[in-house]
Amino acid sequence: MFSYTDLNGHGVDLSFKKDAFSFDPTHVLVLAKFEGRWLLTKHPQRGYEFPGGKQEAGETLIEAAIREVYEETGAHINDVMWLATYVVQQKAPFGKAVYIANVTSLDTNYKKHETEGAVLMTDEELLGCKQLSFHMRDGGMKKILEKVSELEDKWHY
Repeated sequence: MFSYTDLNGHGVDLSFKKDAFSFDPTHVLVLAKFEGRWLLTKHPQRGYEFPGGKQEAGETLIEAAIREVYEETGAHINDVMWLATYVVQQKAPFGKAVYIANVTSLDTNYKKHETEGAVLMTDEELLGCKQLSFHMRDGGMKKILEKVSELEDKWHY
């Protein structure tokens, strides 16, 4: 378990073990690559971030991940694999499941939801980006990216 304080001042617990928390996550975050570049989106207020959002009624977390990625980027993903879960300790704590996936294709003509669409970045561009969302700059994201780096030989994108 890795615990840290996010840039909003909330305590966060991150685990790379399945079922590490006493309740199920209801949010998703997806780290995906397309042709060797990270798939991000640009939120108008928060900046660049990996796509994600809330699970809808009757939806599995993987279905939510696939839907959210498409709604925010127009990307079709497959090989969706659970990576981690984190819990944000705020008034009403919430959990977020983190997935990795492969992008199979990008639709350029799709209805954008809440974001400005797909943005592809190399590792260097991601690390050097000055307009990342607050949660892309915290200690948890660094740990998540380290874990993804460890898995890259097994993860085909």
